[in-house]
Amino acid sequence: MSTTMDQIHHIRELFYQQDKNISQIASETGLNRKTISKYVDMEDFNSPLPTAASAELHESKLDSFKPLINEWLQADKLAPRKQRHTAKRVFKRLKDEADGFDCSYRLVASYVKTRKEELRLKRTDGYIPLNHFPGEAQADFGTADFYENGKLHQEAKYLVLSFPYSNGGFLQLNYGENMECLLEGMVAIFNHISGVPTEIWFDNTRTIVTEIIKGGGRNVTERFRRFCEHYRIKPIFMNPESGWEKGNVENKVGYLRRNELVPVPRFDDLVEENQHLLGHCEIDMQREHYDDDSNRFISELFEEDKARLLPLPSVPFDTAHYTTATTDKYGKFTLDAGKHRYSASPAFCETAVNLKITSSHVIVMDKDMHEIVRHRRLYGSDHERMDWLPYLTYIARKPRSLRNSGIYDMMPQTMQIYMDNCESKDRGRVLKVLAELTDRTGFSSAVKTVDEAVRLNATDPDSLQNLYRRTYADVPILPPLENEALLPQQKVIPFRNDFTLLDAALKKGGATNG
Repeated sequence: MSTTMDQIHHIRELFYQQDKNISQIASETGLNRKTISKYVDMEDFNSPLPTAASAELHESKLDSFKPLINEWLQADKLAPRKQRHTAKRVFKRLKDEADGFDCSYRLVASYVKTRKEELRLKRTDGYIPLNHFPGEAQADFGTADFYENGKLHQEAKYLVLSFPYSNGGFLQLNYGENMECLLEGMVAIFNHISGVPTEIWFDNTRTIVTEIIKGGGRNVTERFRRFCEHYRIKPIFMNPESGWEKGNVENKVGYLRRNELVPVPRFDDLVEENQHLLGHCEIDMQREHYDDDSNRFISELFEEDKARLLPLPSVPFDTAHYTTATTDKYGKFTLDAGKHRYSASPAFCETAVNLKITSSHVIVMDKDMHEIVRHRRLYGSDHERMDWLPYLTYIARKPRSLRNSGIYDMMPQTMQIYMDNCESKDRGRVLKVLAELTDRTGFSSAVKTVDEAVRLNATDPDSLQNLYRRTYADVPILPPLENEALLPQQKVIPFRNDFTLLDAALKKGGATNG
Protein backbone atom coordinates (compact mmCIF):
# COMPACT_ATOMS: atom_id res chain seq x y z
CA MET A 1 0.00 0.00 0.00
CA SER A 2 1.43 3.40 -0.99
CA THR A 3 2.02 6.16 1.53
CA THR A 4 -0.17 9.25 1.13
CA MET A 5 1.14 12.78 1.22
CA ASP A 6 -0.77 13.38 4.46
CA GLN A 7 1.11 10.51 6.06
CA ILE A 8 4.41 11.78 4.71
CA HIS A 9 3.69 15.21 6.09
CA HIS A 10 2.79 13.80 9.49
CA ILE A 11 6.04 11.80 9.60
CA ARG A 12 8.16 14.82 8.80
CA GLU A 13 6.28 17.00 11.28
CA LEU A 14 6.85 14.50 14.10
CA PHE A 15 10.54 14.31 13.26
CA TYR A 16 11.38 17.91 12.47
CA GLN A 17 8.87 19.80 14.57
CA GLN A 18 8.36 17.54 17.57
CA ASP A 19 11.90 16.13 17.68
CA LYS A 20 10.72 12.51 17.87
CA ASN A 21 13.08 9.76 16.75
CA ILE A 22 12.46 7.02 14.20
CA SER A 23 11.40 4.42 16.77
CA GLN A 24 8.91 6.77 18.40
CA ILE A 25 7.37 7.68 15.04
CA ALA A 26 7.12 4.00 14.06
CA SER A 27 5.34 3.22 17.31
CA GLU A 28 2.89 6.09 16.86
CA THR A 29 2.11 5.64 13.15
CA GLY A 30 2.41 1.85 12.79
CA LEU A 31 4.72 2.28 9.80
CA ASN A 32 8.01 0.42 9.55
CA ARG A 33 11.33 2.12 10.27
CA LYS A 34 12.53 1.82 6.66
CA THR A 35 9.52 3.73 5.34
CA ILE A 36 9.89 6.46 7.98
CA SER A 37 13.61 6.90 7.31
CA LYS A 38 12.89 7.15 3.56
CA TYR A 39 10.54 10.09 3.95
CA VAL A 40 12.55 11.79 6.69
CA ASP A 41 15.57 11.91 4.38
CA MET A 42 13.68 12.61 1.16
CA GLU A 43 14.73 15.83 -0.51
CA ASP A 44 12.89 15.66 -3.84
CA PHE A 45 9.15 16.02 -3.73
CA ASN A 46 8.59 16.79 -7.37
CA SER A 47 5.66 14.94 -8.88
CA PRO A 48 6.85 11.70 -10.49
CA LEU A 49 6.95 11.59 -14.25
CA PRO A 50 3.97 9.82 -15.85
CA THR A 51 4.53 6.12 -16.45
CA ALA A 52 4.96 4.94 -19.99
CA ALA A 53 1.76 4.14 -21.78
CA SER A 54 0.80 0.49 -21.67
CA ALA A 55 2.32 -1.63 -24.35
CA GLU A 56 -1.25 -2.63 -25.22
CA LEU A 57 -1.78 0.87 -26.67
CA HIS A 58 1.05 0.55 -29.19
CA GLU A 59 1.73 -1.84 -31.96
CA SER A 60 4.02 -4.66 -30.99
CA LYS A 61 5.65 -7.55 -32.86
CA LEU A 62 3.64 -9.79 -30.57
CA ASP A 63 0.24 -8.34 -31.53
CA SER A 64 -0.45 -10.81 -34.34
CA PHE A 65 0.28 -13.74 -32.03
CA LYS A 66 -1.79 -12.53 -29.07
CA PRO A 67 -5.04 -14.14 -30.28
CA LEU A 68 -3.25 -17.52 -30.36
CA ILE A 69 -1.79 -16.98 -26.88
CA ASN A 70 -5.21 -15.92 -25.61
CA GLU A 71 -6.72 -19.09 -27.08
CA TRP A 72 -4.17 -21.29 -25.27
CA LEU A 73 -4.56 -19.49 -21.95
CA GLN A 74 -8.35 -19.46 -22.23
CA ALA A 75 -8.31 -23.23 -22.86
CA ASP A 76 -6.18 -23.59 -19.73
CA LYS A 77 -9.17 -22.59 -17.63
CA LEU A 78 -10.69 -26.00 -18.49
CA ALA A 79 -7.44 -27.90 -17.95
CA PRO A 80 -6.05 -29.15 -14.63
CA ARG A 81 -3.99 -26.51 -12.82
CA LYS A 82 -0.78 -28.47 -13.26
CA GLN A 83 -1.29 -28.80 -17.01
CA ARG A 84 -1.57 -25.12 -17.84
CA HIS A 85 0.85 -23.12 -19.97
CA THR A 86 3.82 -21.40 -18.41
CA ALA A 87 5.44 -18.45 -20.19
CA LYS A 88 8.30 -20.75 -21.27
CA ARG A 89 5.86 -23.27 -22.74
CA VAL A 90 4.01 -20.51 -24.62
CA PHE A 91 7.29 -19.17 -25.99
CA LYS A 92 8.42 -22.65 -27.12
CA ARG A 93 5.08 -23.40 -28.81
CA LEU A 94 5.18 -20.08 -30.64
CA LYS A 95 8.68 -20.86 -31.93
CA ASP A 96 7.63 -24.35 -33.02
CA GLU A 97 4.10 -23.70 -34.33
CA ALA A 98 3.64 -20.03 -35.29
CA ASP A 99 4.86 -18.93 -38.72
CA GLY A 100 6.92 -15.74 -38.69
CA PHE A 101 7.31 -15.62 -34.90
CA ASP A 102 10.35 -13.48 -34.01
CA CYS A 103 9.80 -12.05 -30.54
CA SER A 104 11.90 -12.14 -27.39
CA TYR A 105 11.04 -14.37 -24.46
CA ARG A 106 10.84 -11.26 -22.25
CA LEU A 107 8.08 -9.78 -24.41
CA VAL A 108 6.12 -13.05 -24.37
CA ALA A 109 6.57 -13.54 -20.62
CA SER A 110 5.35 -10.01 -19.88
CA TYR A 111 2.19 -10.50 -21.92
CA VAL A 112 1.50 -13.98 -20.50
CA LYS A 113 1.86 -12.62 -16.95
CA THR A 114 -0.58 -9.79 -17.66
CA ARG A 115 -3.04 -12.05 -19.44
CA LYS A 116 -2.90 -14.70 -16.70
CA GLU A 117 -3.68 -12.05 -14.10
CA GLU A 118 -6.69 -11.06 -16.15
CA LEU A 119 -7.78 -14.71 -16.37
CA ARG A 120 -6.82 -15.34 -12.74
CA LEU A 121 -4.69 -18.34 -13.64
CA LYS A 122 -2.11 -19.40 -11.09
CA ARG A 123 1.50 -20.10 -11.94
CA THR A 124 3.10 -23.43 -11.26
CA ASP A 125 5.77 -23.92 -8.66
CA GLY A 126 9.49 -23.98 -9.33
CA TYR A 127 11.85 -26.85 -8.58
CA ILE A 128 15.04 -27.45 -6.57
CA PRO A 129 18.01 -29.48 -7.84
CA LEU A 130 19.65 -32.33 -5.94
CA ASN A 131 23.02 -33.98 -6.61
CA HIS A 132 23.49 -37.77 -6.88
CA PHE A 133 25.92 -40.31 -8.31
CA PRO A 134 25.70 -41.52 -11.92
CA GLY A 135 23.39 -44.47 -12.47
CA GLU A 136 20.99 -43.61 -9.63
CA ALA A 137 17.32 -42.89 -10.35
CA GLN A 138 14.19 -41.66 -8.62
CA ALA A 139 10.59 -42.75 -9.39
CA ASP A 140 7.28 -41.03 -8.81
CA PHE A 141 3.81 -40.61 -10.30
CA GLY A 142 2.13 -37.43 -11.50
CA THR A 143 -1.48 -36.70 -12.40
CA ALA A 144 -2.68 -35.50 -15.80
CA ASP A 145 -5.62 -35.68 -18.19
CA PHE A 146 -5.40 -37.16 -21.66
CA TYR A 147 -7.69 -38.24 -24.49
CA GLU A 148 -7.26 -41.70 -26.02
CA ASN A 149 -9.30 -42.37 -29.14
CA GLY A 150 -11.64 -39.51 -28.15
CA LYS A 151 -12.22 -40.77 -24.59
CA LEU A 152 -11.19 -38.45 -21.75
CA HIS A 153 -9.13 -40.07 -19.00
CA GLN A 154 -9.45 -37.54 -16.20
CA GLU A 155 -6.85 -37.37 -13.44
CA ALA A 156 -4.98 -40.29 -14.97
CA LYS A 157 -1.39 -41.04 -13.95
CA TYR A 158 2.05 -40.93 -15.49
CA LEU A 159 5.26 -42.48 -14.22
CA VAL A 160 8.45 -40.43 -14.17
CA LEU A 161 11.91 -41.96 -13.79
CA SER A 162 14.52 -39.25 -13.32
CA PHE A 163 18.31 -39.37 -13.11
CA PRO A 164 19.43 -36.67 -10.64
CA TYR A 165 23.08 -36.69 -11.70
CA SER A 166 22.35 -35.67 -15.29
CA ASN A 167 18.85 -34.25 -14.71
CA GLY A 168 17.59 -36.54 -17.46
CA GLY A 169 14.15 -38.03 -17.14
CA PHE A 170 11.50 -40.14 -18.88
CA LEU A 171 7.75 -40.42 -18.50
CA GLN A 172 5.12 -43.01 -19.38
CA LEU A 173 1.41 -42.23 -19.39
CA ASN A 174 -0.97 -44.72 -17.82
CA TYR A 175 -4.50 -45.09 -16.54
CA GLY A 176 -3.69 -45.52 -12.86
CA GLU A 177 -1.03 -45.93 -10.18
CA ASN A 178 -1.24 -49.66 -9.48
CA MET A 179 1.58 -52.20 -9.51
CA GLU A 180 1.00 -53.09 -13.17
CA CYS A 181 1.31 -49.43 -14.22
CA LEU A 182 4.49 -49.02 -12.17
CA LEU A 183 6.23 -52.15 -13.44
CA GLU A 184 5.18 -51.75 -17.09
CA GLY A 185 6.34 -48.13 -17.11
CA MET A 186 9.74 -48.92 -15.59
CA VAL A 187 10.34 -51.90 -17.90
CA ALA A 188 9.50 -49.74 -20.94
CA ILE A 189 12.05 -47.12 -19.81
CA PHE A 190 14.70 -49.76 -19.01
CA ASN A 191 14.30 -51.23 -22.49
CA HIS A 192 14.49 -47.78 -24.07
CA ILE A 193 17.76 -46.84 -22.35
CA SER A 194 19.13 -50.41 -22.65
CA GLY A 195 19.97 -50.69 -18.98
CA VAL A 196 18.81 -50.66 -15.36
CA PRO A 197 19.57 -48.06 -12.66
CA THR A 198 21.76 -49.34 -9.83
CA GLU A 199 19.31 -48.00 -7.27
CA ILE A 200 15.90 -46.33 -7.45
CA TRP A 201 14.38 -44.07 -4.80
CA PHE A 202 10.68 -44.57 -4.03
CA ASP A 203 7.93 -43.15 -1.83
CA ASN A 204 6.37 -45.37 0.81
CA THR A 205 3.37 -45.95 -1.44
CA ARG A 206 1.01 -48.75 -0.46
CA THR A 207 1.44 -50.13 -3.97
CA ILE A 208 4.92 -51.24 -2.89
CA VAL A 209 5.29 -50.97 0.91
CA THR A 210 3.12 -53.12 3.14
CA GLU A 211 4.72 -52.04 6.43
CA ILE A 212 7.27 -49.52 7.72
CA ILE A 213 9.36 -51.32 10.33
CA LYS A 214 10.63 -49.54 13.41
CA GLY A 215 14.24 -48.65 12.78
CA GLY A 216 13.79 -47.81 9.11
CA GLY A 217 13.16 -51.15 7.43
CA ARG A 218 10.39 -51.87 4.95
CA ASN A 219 8.22 -54.87 4.19
CA VAL A 220 7.35 -54.84 0.49
CA THR A 221 5.00 -56.86 -1.72
CA GLU A 222 6.12 -60.18 -3.10
CA ARG A 223 5.84 -58.98 -6.73
CA PHE A 224 7.94 -55.88 -6.10
CA ARG A 225 10.60 -57.93 -4.34
CA ARG A 226 10.70 -60.30 -7.32
CA PHE A 227 10.95 -57.36 -9.70
CA CYS A 228 13.92 -55.85 -7.85
CA GLU A 229 15.71 -59.18 -7.65
CA HIS A 230 15.08 -59.80 -11.36
CA TYR A 231 16.72 -56.52 -12.36
CA ARG A 232 19.19 -56.36 -9.40
CA ILE A 233 17.75 -53.01 -8.34
CA LYS A 234 18.50 -51.64 -4.88
CA PRO A 235 15.30 -49.87 -3.74
CA ILE A 236 15.70 -46.84 -1.47
CA PHE A 237 12.67 -45.62 0.47
CA MET A 238 12.14 -42.09 1.72
CA ASN A 239 11.56 -41.22 5.33
CA PRO A 240 7.84 -40.59 5.96
CA GLU A 241 6.76 -37.04 5.06
CA SER A 242 10.18 -36.27 3.56
CA GLY A 243 9.44 -35.83 -0.13
CA TRP A 244 12.31 -33.36 -0.40
CA GLU A 245 14.70 -36.32 -0.20
CA LYS A 246 13.84 -37.14 -3.81
CA GLY A 247 13.39 -33.56 -4.96
CA ASN A 248 14.77 -34.23 -8.42
CA VAL A 249 11.91 -36.46 -9.49
CA GLU A 250 9.36 -34.27 -7.69
CA ASN A 251 10.46 -31.38 -9.88
CA LYS A 252 10.86 -33.52 -12.98
CA VAL A 253 7.21 -34.59 -12.61
CA GLY A 254 6.18 -30.94 -12.86
CA TYR A 255 8.66 -30.09 -15.60
CA LEU A 256 7.59 -32.94 -17.89
CA ARG A 257 3.92 -32.19 -17.30
CA ARG A 258 4.39 -28.57 -18.35
CA ASN A 259 6.56 -29.40 -21.37
CA GLU A 260 5.17 -32.70 -22.66
CA LEU A 261 1.55 -32.77 -21.47
CA VAL A 262 0.49 -29.23 -22.34
CA PRO A 263 -1.89 -28.87 -24.09
CA VAL A 264 -3.84 -31.91 -22.88
CA PRO A 265 -2.61 -34.79 -25.11
CA ARG A 266 -4.91 -36.35 -27.71
CA PHE A 267 -3.95 -39.60 -29.42
CA ASP A 268 -5.38 -42.86 -30.76
CA ASP A 269 -3.25 -45.44 -28.94
CA LEU A 270 -1.53 -45.21 -25.55
CA VAL A 271 1.26 -47.65 -26.42
CA GLU A 272 2.26 -45.63 -29.49
CA GLU A 273 2.02 -42.36 -27.56
CA ASN A 274 4.34 -43.67 -24.86
CA GLN A 275 6.91 -44.55 -27.50
CA HIS A 276 6.67 -40.99 -28.85
CA LEU A 277 7.09 -39.58 -25.31
CA LEU A 278 10.32 -41.52 -24.79
CA GLY A 279 11.66 -39.94 -27.97
CA HIS A 280 10.53 -36.48 -26.84
CA CYS A 281 12.39 -36.95 -23.54
CA GLU A 282 15.58 -37.76 -25.46
CA ILE A 283 15.17 -34.55 -27.46
CA ASP A 284 14.60 -32.56 -24.25
CA MET A 285 18.06 -33.61 -23.03
CA GLN A 286 19.63 -31.56 -25.83
CA ARG A 287 19.96 -28.52 -23.57
CA GLU A 288 22.42 -27.22 -21.02
CA HIS A 289 22.30 -28.55 -17.48
CA TYR A 290 21.01 -25.85 -15.15
CA ASP A 291 23.88 -26.26 -12.66
CA ASP A 292 26.90 -27.54 -14.57
CA ASP A 293 30.05 -25.40 -14.45
CA SER A 294 31.18 -26.63 -17.86
CA ASN A 295 27.84 -25.78 -19.50
CA ARG A 296 27.47 -29.39 -20.65
CA PHE A 297 24.25 -30.69 -22.13
CA ILE A 298 22.05 -33.02 -20.10
CA SER A 299 22.54 -35.60 -22.86
CA GLU A 300 26.33 -35.57 -22.24
CA LEU A 301 25.87 -36.10 -18.52
CA PHE A 302 23.29 -38.80 -19.17
CA GLU A 303 25.95 -40.79 -21.03
CA GLU A 304 27.75 -41.00 -17.68
CA ASP A 305 24.50 -42.27 -16.14
CA LYS A 306 24.18 -44.89 -18.87
CA ALA A 307 27.78 -46.04 -18.36
CA ARG A 308 26.86 -47.05 -14.80
CA LEU A 309 23.61 -48.85 -15.64
CA LEU A 310 23.23 -52.55 -14.99
CA PRO A 311 22.69 -54.79 -18.06
CA LEU A 312 19.20 -55.92 -18.95
CA PRO A 313 18.43 -59.51 -17.89
CA SER A 314 18.28 -62.14 -20.61
CA VAL A 315 14.79 -63.21 -19.55
CA PRO A 316 12.00 -60.58 -19.72
CA PHE A 317 9.98 -59.92 -16.57
CA ASP A 318 6.25 -60.65 -16.76
CA THR A 319 4.63 -57.53 -15.31
CA ALA A 320 1.10 -59.00 -15.33
CA HIS A 321 -0.69 -59.98 -12.15
CA TYR A 322 -2.14 -63.52 -12.01
CA THR A 323 -4.98 -64.32 -9.65
CA THR A 324 -8.33 -66.13 -9.44
CA ALA A 325 -11.91 -65.01 -8.96
CA THR A 326 -15.20 -66.75 -8.22
CA THR A 327 -18.11 -65.86 -10.51
CA ASP A 328 -21.71 -65.35 -9.43
CA LYS A 329 -24.81 -66.98 -10.90
CA TYR A 330 -24.58 -64.64 -13.91
CA GLY A 331 -20.99 -65.62 -14.66
CA LYS A 332 -19.61 -62.29 -13.39
CA PHE A 333 -16.93 -61.37 -10.84
CA THR A 334 -15.58 -58.24 -9.15
CA LEU A 335 -12.13 -56.74 -8.62
CA ASP A 336 -10.74 -53.78 -6.68
CA ALA A 337 -12.70 -54.51 -3.49
CA GLY A 338 -15.98 -54.86 -5.40
CA LYS A 339 -15.63 -51.54 -7.20
CA HIS A 340 -15.30 -52.98 -10.72
CA ARG A 341 -17.31 -55.85 -12.23
CA TYR A 342 -16.51 -58.01 -15.26
CA SER A 343 -18.30 -60.75 -17.18
CA ALA A 344 -16.84 -64.18 -17.84
CA SER A 345 -19.34 -66.51 -19.51
CA PRO A 346 -22.63 -68.22 -18.55
CA ALA A 347 -20.76 -71.49 -18.98
CA PHE A 348 -18.62 -70.46 -15.97
CA CYS A 349 -21.36 -69.50 -13.48
CA GLU A 350 -20.55 -69.89 -9.79
CA THR A 351 -17.10 -71.27 -10.43
CA ALA A 352 -13.45 -70.19 -10.21
CA VAL A 353 -11.74 -68.56 -13.18
CA ASN A 354 -8.12 -67.58 -13.69
CA LEU A 355 -7.24 -63.94 -14.36
CA LYS A 356 -4.29 -62.25 -16.06
CA ILE A 357 -4.34 -58.55 -15.20
CA THR A 358 -2.25 -55.88 -16.93
CA SER A 359 -2.45 -52.10 -16.72
CA SER A 360 -4.90 -52.06 -19.63
CA HIS A 361 -6.65 -55.46 -19.73
CA VAL A 362 -8.32 -58.12 -17.59
CA ILE A 363 -8.04 -61.49 -19.35
CA VAL A 364 -10.37 -64.25 -18.11
CA MET A 365 -9.11 -67.84 -18.52
CA ASP A 366 -10.33 -71.34 -17.72
CA LYS A 367 -8.54 -73.86 -15.48
CA ASP A 368 -6.19 -74.76 -18.35
CA MET A 369 -5.28 -71.07 -18.86
CA HIS A 370 -7.17 -70.85 -22.15
CA GLU A 371 -8.64 -67.41 -22.78
CA ILE A 372 -12.41 -67.10 -22.36
CA VAL A 373 -12.79 -63.36 -22.83
CA ARG A 374 -10.71 -60.20 -22.42
CA HIS A 375 -11.83 -56.80 -21.15
CA ARG A 376 -10.42 -53.30 -21.10
CA ARG A 377 -9.47 -52.73 -17.48
CA LEU A 378 -11.78 -50.43 -15.55
CA TYR A 379 -10.56 -47.33 -13.73
CA GLY A 380 -12.30 -44.60 -11.78
CA SER A 381 -16.09 -44.36 -11.81
CA ASP A 382 -16.61 -46.89 -14.64
CA HIS A 383 -18.29 -49.83 -12.93
CA GLU A 384 -18.86 -52.76 -15.31
CA ARG A 385 -17.52 -54.44 -18.43
CA MET A 386 -19.87 -56.88 -20.15
CA ASP A 387 -19.00 -59.03 -23.17
CA TRP A 388 -22.28 -60.30 -24.56
CA LEU A 389 -20.92 -62.65 -27.21
CA PRO A 390 -20.31 -65.67 -24.89
CA TYR A 391 -23.78 -65.18 -23.38
CA LEU A 392 -25.66 -64.96 -26.69
CA THR A 393 -23.69 -67.87 -28.16
CA TYR A 394 -24.41 -69.99 -25.08
CA ILE A 395 -28.15 -69.29 -24.84
CA ALA A 396 -28.62 -69.72 -28.62
CA ARG A 397 -27.98 -73.43 -28.01
CA LYS A 398 -30.66 -73.52 -25.30
CA PRO A 399 -33.28 -70.95 -26.43
CA ARG A 400 -36.10 -72.45 -24.35
CA SER A 401 -34.23 -71.62 -21.14
CA LEU A 402 -33.89 -67.93 -22.01
CA ARG A 403 -36.70 -66.66 -19.75
CA ASN A 404 -35.43 -68.65 -16.78
CA SER A 405 -31.82 -67.69 -17.25
CA GLY A 406 -30.13 -64.68 -15.76
CA ILE A 407 -29.22 -63.65 -19.30
CA TYR A 408 -32.78 -62.51 -20.03
CA ASP A 409 -32.79 -60.21 -16.98
CA MET A 410 -29.53 -58.58 -18.11
CA MET A 411 -30.83 -57.81 -21.61
CA PRO A 412 -31.88 -54.26 -22.55
CA GLN A 413 -35.63 -53.75 -22.36
CA THR A 414 -36.16 -53.49 -26.13
CA MET A 415 -34.31 -56.77 -26.62
CA GLN A 416 -36.56 -58.43 -24.01
CA ILE A 417 -39.63 -57.12 -25.85
CA TYR A 418 -38.27 -58.40 -29.16
CA MET A 419 -37.56 -61.88 -27.78
CA ASP A 420 -41.03 -62.04 -26.18
CA ASN A 421 -42.65 -61.29 -29.56
CA CYS A 422 -40.61 -63.88 -31.44
CA GLU A 423 -42.09 -67.21 -32.40
CA SER A 424 -40.75 -69.97 -30.16
CA LYS A 425 -39.33 -71.81 -33.16
CA ASP A 426 -37.42 -68.68 -34.25
CA ARG A 427 -35.77 -67.77 -30.91
CA GLY A 428 -32.73 -69.99 -31.34
CA ARG A 429 -32.04 -68.62 -34.80
CA VAL A 430 -32.67 -65.04 -33.66
CA LEU A 431 -30.16 -65.48 -30.84
CA LYS A 432 -27.61 -66.83 -33.31
CA VAL A 433 -28.18 -63.81 -35.53
CA LEU A 434 -27.71 -61.47 -32.55
CA ALA A 435 -24.47 -63.28 -31.67
CA GLU A 436 -23.25 -62.87 -35.26
CA LEU A 437 -24.09 -59.17 -35.27
CA THR A 438 -22.35 -58.71 -31.91
CA ASP A 439 -19.26 -60.48 -33.19
CA ARG A 440 -19.17 -58.27 -36.31
CA THR A 441 -19.68 -54.77 -34.95
CA GLY A 442 -20.35 -55.04 -31.22
CA PHE A 443 -23.34 -55.49 -28.96
CA SER A 444 -24.47 -51.87 -29.28
CA SER A 445 -25.05 -52.31 -33.02
CA ALA A 446 -27.10 -55.45 -32.32
CA VAL A 447 -29.19 -53.50 -29.80
CA LYS A 448 -29.78 -50.67 -32.28
CA THR A 449 -30.88 -53.18 -34.91
CA VAL A 450 -33.33 -54.72 -32.45
CA ASP A 451 -34.65 -51.26 -31.55
CA GLU A 452 -35.44 -50.66 -35.22
CA ALA A 453 -37.02 -54.12 -35.54
CA VAL A 454 -39.28 -53.46 -32.55
CA ARG A 455 -40.32 -50.11 -34.07
CA LEU A 456 -41.24 -51.82 -37.36
CA ASN A 457 -42.74 -54.90 -35.64
CA ALA A 458 -40.38 -57.15 -37.60
CA THR A 459 -39.74 -60.21 -35.45
CA ASP A 460 -38.35 -62.83 -37.83
CA PRO A 461 -34.59 -63.53 -38.19
CA ASP A 462 -34.44 -62.59 -41.88
CA SER A 463 -35.90 -59.14 -41.20
CA LEU A 464 -33.41 -58.67 -38.40
CA GLN A 465 -30.49 -59.43 -40.73
CA ASN A 466 -31.88 -57.17 -43.45
CA LEU A 467 -32.27 -54.27 -41.02
CA TYR A 468 -28.68 -54.78 -39.87
CA ARG A 469 -27.38 -54.78 -43.45
CA ARG A 470 -29.32 -51.63 -44.22
CA THR A 471 -27.71 -49.84 -41.27
CA TYR A 472 -24.23 -51.34 -40.95
CA ALA A 473 -23.35 -53.17 -44.18
CA ASP A 474 -20.39 -51.64 -45.95
CA VAL A 475 -21.93 -51.13 -49.40
CA PRO A 476 -19.80 -48.87 -51.58
CA ILE A 477 -21.56 -46.07 -53.44
CA LEU A 478 -20.11 -45.85 -56.95
CA PRO A 479 -19.93 -42.44 -58.61
CA PRO A 480 -21.74 -41.96 -61.93
CA LEU A 481 -19.70 -42.32 -65.10
CA GLU A 482 -19.35 -38.93 -66.72
CA ASN A 483 -16.50 -39.08 -69.27
CA GLU A 484 -17.97 -40.81 -72.31
CA ALA A 485 -14.72 -40.40 -74.20
CA LEU A 486 -13.07 -43.00 -71.97
CA LEU A 487 -15.85 -45.57 -72.45
CA PRO A 488 -15.24 -48.44 -74.93
CA GLN A 489 -17.08 -47.87 -78.20
CA GLN A 490 -19.20 -50.61 -79.81
CA LYS A 491 -18.29 -51.38 -83.44
CA VAL A 492 -21.32 -50.90 -85.67
CA ILE A 493 -21.56 -53.11 -88.77
CA PRO A 494 -23.78 -51.50 -91.42
CA PHE A 495 -26.68 -53.56 -92.76
CA ARG A 496 -26.43 -54.41 -96.50
CA ASN A 497 -29.58 -55.45 -98.39
CA ASP A 498 -27.66 -57.92 -100.56
CA PHE A 499 -28.41 -61.68 -100.34
CA THR A 500 -25.86 -62.82 -102.95
CA LEU A 501 -23.39 -64.13 -100.37
CA LEU A 502 -26.16 -65.84 -98.44
CA ASP A 503 -27.41 -67.58 -101.62
CA ALA A 504 -23.93 -68.83 -102.39
CA ALA A 505 -23.54 -70.25 -98.91
CA LEU A 506 -26.85 -72.06 -99.09
CA LYS A 507 -25.93 -73.62 -102.45
CA LYS A 508 -22.70 -75.00 -100.97
CA GLY A 509 -24.80 -76.64 -98.27
CA GLY A 510 -27.06 -78.34 -100.81
CA ALA A 511 -29.99 -76.01 -100.45
CA THR A 512 -31.90 -74.61 -103.38
CA ASN A 513 -33.62 -71.28 -103.72
CA GLY A 514 -37.30 -71.49 -104.16
